[in-house]
Amino acid sequence: MAPLFQKVARGLFRFIGKQPLPLVHFEGILVGWMVYAVSSLSKRNTSSANLLRKNLHLSGICDSPGQYRQILHSNIAETGKSLLETFAIWNRGEQSATVWVRECLGWEDVENAKAAGKGIIFLTPHLGCYEITSLYYATRYPITVLYRPPRKRWLMPLIEAGRSTGQVRLAPTNARGVRDLLQTLKQGEAIGILPDQIPGRGEGEWAPFFGRPAYTMTLVSRIAEKTGAPVFMVFGERLPWGRGYRLHFRPLPSGAVDSVAGMNRAVEDQIRRCPAQYQWNYHRYNIRKGTRPEGGMPTFEQSPEQPGN
Repeated sequence: MAPLFQKVARGLFRFIGKQPLPLVHFEGILVGWMVYAVSSLSKRNTSSANLLRKNLHLSGICDSPGQYRQILHSNIAETGKSLLETFAIWNRGEQSATVWVRECLGWEDVENAKAAGKGIIFLTPHLGCYEITSLYYATRYPITVLYRPPRKRWLMPLIEAGRSTGQVRLAPTNARGVRDLLQTLKQGEAIGILPDQIPGRGEGEWAPFFGRPAYTMTLVSRIAEKTGAPVFMVFGERLPWGRGYRLHFRPLPSGAVDSVAGMNRAVEDQIRRCPAQYQWNYHRYNIRKGTRPEGGMPTFEQSPEQPGN
């Protein structure tokens, strides 16, 4: 069945990739609401709809019931856009996809950091269009991006073909991948990491994330300390009505990611800039097997509750 799935997926990617971005995003809105409606029928706490409502509810982002509903509804649409635009970007390649970038803020800081010769660590949370940021950088310089291989092996060739475009290289989330990242920085090149991705057993520490315990990767702190490379928070803001993207490259102050708690605070600050485009249905608070600390879960100050549905 795997070859059939690959063939169907490739055809879908090609079809979506040939469409203009406004149409891709319009179809994404429909997909987002359909997925949310179906997921809402599930009583499982881990369903996409329930995770979205719960994580947004407990984040402390919303100041009123009206704001909660506004962000919730916007996020449903943005989630669908994120899915379909990923397929489109994977099919178009770096030069064609980056035509959709309308503005880039902070690029002069990137050029200054590049000139220092220590490489650059780009942190791209599950916020906005995180596929477009590495492609944009790769139109100018090489970059190695850390990624977790999918559980379904038939997806691997599709992901590699979509993301390994031009000067983008992939490094798997294992010891060899970490060596690749360190070697890349040693050569004065850039690396990209999803800082809010749940690490494997023994690869993280518990730290507050919007007031709740989240198992957080220590990799970024270790690499930053070892190499002295500057760290940037990167965000591909999705513009309304399919107009394209506004990229934000923001250098973090020295020591901002020395601890996992500090890195989480930096990610939170980025999310607060555009909370409707964060992937709130991500299993950020999931407890992987073997990661529960002895003595039970740590407790942090809980964010104030927000209105439910």
